[in-house]
Amino acid sequence: MSATAAAEYAGVIARLGVEKDMIVQQIGFDADCDEGFTAAVAAAAGSAVVDEDTDEVVDLVLLWWRDDDGDLTDGLVDALHPLADNGVIFLLTPKAGRDGHIGPSDIAEAAQTAGLQQTSAVNATAQWLGTRLVAPKASRR
Repeated sequence: MSATAAAEYAGVIARLGVEKDMIVQQIGFDADCDEGFTAAVAAAAGSAVVDEDTDEVVDLVLLWWRDDDGDLTDGLVDALHPLADNGVIFLLTPKAGRDGHIGPSDIAEAAQTAGLQQTSAVNATAQWLGTRLVAPKASRR
């Protein structure tokens, strides 16, 4: 990965709280996703991103989701299964005006139904918005 590409995503990665030795899982990655973003997250974590079939407990889930991928609440609940107690789900959705866009109110409703709280939303890449989701502190073990 080039230094320019890493610098492009540095702010988003810092807001995510990616640290060395984190285990990062990626779900829903496809040809329309930003490979550079994934590579930058992996570089910050210091290891390759694991796929959605992993049996490992993970610190961060990168969940790429489009409107036609199914029920977002179900996707969020599924993403919770491998997540460590203090883990984070970073939901990546297409920006407004792009195919597969999901409105902020739909994201908020799905997150709440899945038992998650939204802590921030950022422009993750040129075509994807990122929403940082965590389990409420009271429900963490």
